[in-house]
Amino acid sequence: MSILSKEKVRLNVKVNDRYEAIRLAGQLLVDAGHVPAAYVDKMVEREGVSSTYIGGGLAMPHGTNDSKALIQSTGMSVLIVPEGVDFGEEKAYLVIGLAAVGEEHLEVLSSVAVMVADEDDMQRILQASSEEELIALFEEGMNA
Repeated sequence: MSILSKEKVRLNVKVNDRYEAIRLAGQLLVDAGHVPAAYVDKMVEREGVSSTYIGGGLAMPHGTNDSKALIQSTGMSVLIVPEGVDFGEEKAYLVIGLAAVGEEHLEVLSSVAVMVADEDDMQRILQASSEEELIALFEEGMNA
């Protein structure tokens, strides 16, 4: 199973708040079989403890530490929110839902963070015109 696939990508998403964005990102992980529905509640709970906004327009919601046992396989979902969604003090335009087995969590987190730290790469991601283009950008960036 691929960590990122077309079924886990949504372009031009409109959400009312960060919790709606988190639930949508989580549901894509559920639908793909990476996690059970209970994991989505843990993603929302995690956001309540501490914001998953990373900076530069990126938020990476994930479950609480005690939800790791729920994860069946590593996966990520991607939401592009052109109008942005408030994550506390900042707006996120890229919301990446993450469920990772064991130590893969840090590996995925750091490669995505490095990739979007480059303003040009972030703009290319936000302006992707198709799910396939977006996936290609991620695969290129994460294997760099």
